[in-house]
Amino acid sequence: MRVQLTADQQRAWERFAAFADDDLVPYADGWDRAQELPRAVVHRLAEAGHLGAVIPAEYGGAGLDAISFGLLHEEVGRACSSVRSLLTVHGMVSYALLRWGRPEQRARWLPELARGACLGAFAVTEPGAGSDLAGLSAEARSVPGGYALDGHKHWITFGQYADLFLVFARLAGRPAAFLVERQRSGLTVVPQTGALGTRASMLAELRLDDCRVPAENLVGRPGFGLSAVAASALELGRYSVAWGCVGLAEACVRASLAYADTREQFGQPLRRHQLVQRMLADMVTGTSAARLLCQQAGWLRESGDPASVHATWLAKYFASTAAVRAADDAVQIHGSRGIGDAYPVQRYLRDAKVMEIIEGSTQLQQITIAESAYQLRPRSAGDAQPRQGAEGLIR
Repeated sequence: MRVQLTADQQRAWERFAAFADDDLVPYADGWDRAQELPRAVVHRLAEAGHLGAVIPAEYGGAGLDAISFGLLHEEVGRACSSVRSLLTVHGMVSYALLRWGRPEQRARWLPELARGACLGAFAVTEPGAGSDLAGLSAEARSVPGGYALDGHKHWITFGQYADLFLVFARLAGRPAAFLVERQRSGLTVVPQTGALGTRASMLAELRLDDCRVPAENLVGRPGFGLSAVAASALELGRYSVAWGCVGLAEACVRASLAYADTREQFGQPLRRHQLVQRMLADMVTGTSAARLLCQQAGWLRESGDPASVHATWLAKYFASTAAVRAADDAVQIHGSRGIGDAYPVQRYLRDAKVMEIIEGSTQLQQITIAESAYQLRPRSAGDAQPRQGAEGLIR
């Protein structure tokens, strides 16, 4: 169920769904097994305009509104979480430049990012800095004409393919963001394989050893690397992942409905067994609720409401946990066939678990949402603390 879509959004959704069904769904299992996404898929995404989703038309992008952007990531997430991961990180780099880049940086990079001539990757995670970004150990120092970077990044999504990395490091003790082109001397890209899920997302380690970049490659100001550049990009990434989780849960629903309708046990289709019906009911309900939370976050983003930050946290938290539950039940419904590679539900379960970790782990979100709830709770006369001696009035 998708409510309150405009005519343009409805047409966009239909276009995104057709793209996912024709260009991604038939091949996603093969990409997962190979742990590789063919370059041709990146070119196809570029041709369809999907790599420029967040970039305004003035720079050659699609300039999608927040809901249409979400619908794109839902449909791509339904088909292949690895491809959705590409859209996420590429969009994060694009958005960071759009929001914090200088005019000459935007003019230089956004048209290339929009048309797919340049692929972006977000390089913040380190062996000792994941959820705790304050633990960054990568260092940058001023040198004549620019900066020199030293450090180690890992689990960089599509690092194997990226042409432009947005790298975060400490400059004179303050976090800063730098654009690092792939061909820069001192940058070594090392492929990573064997991940649990999103196995075609072309992960890589980045090793920076006296990697020199010019002064104009600094994005924003020193000290604003995490609080501004990274925070805004991660917020978009969280929004993208939330919608992708809705798509992943939807894929579980469709696969389970189809299998339960055709598979017979004890003389009747699985769909007639009450405990299977319970799993199907929970799956459908969770998916619909997650979609509505994502739509709420999208409406608030589109209107520029500061409450969109909290709404996005809610959407990502609920959608990622709903996707894990849906995928777990989907594998259970498929029984022994669910743990083999003949059906995609085992891929859905592995991919869904990754969603509970990236762009803010489930536990980090629980802490953040609880703290935000205290800040956002309404204040009124009824909220006053009881006077001493009034304990008997409390029930």
